Amino acid sequence: MPNIKPISDLRNYSDVLRDVAVGAPVFLTKNGRGRYAIVDIQDYENTQATLKLLGELAKGKKSGEEKGWLSLDDVKTHFREKQHE
Repeated sequence: MPNIKPISDLRNYSDVLRDVAVGAPVFLTKNGRGRYAIVDIQDYENTQATLKLLGELAKGKKSGEEKGWLSLDDVKTHFREKQHE
């Protein structure tokens, strides 16, 4: 169940921060509407890494569609050469 608190609870911010854990963000509301999320730094870093990976995969897909796809043998050869560098 999401942990939702009014932003006014930040007056006692140490209590709010105590409730933040990996996989358990605290959502803050302002005037009854969701406004902010406080997440554990590990969750933040995982999210950033996921976004970066998705961006790289999108670039690869676009490149494959524009320039053509490599065969499995070409990919294996490429990585074998990289491994020996």
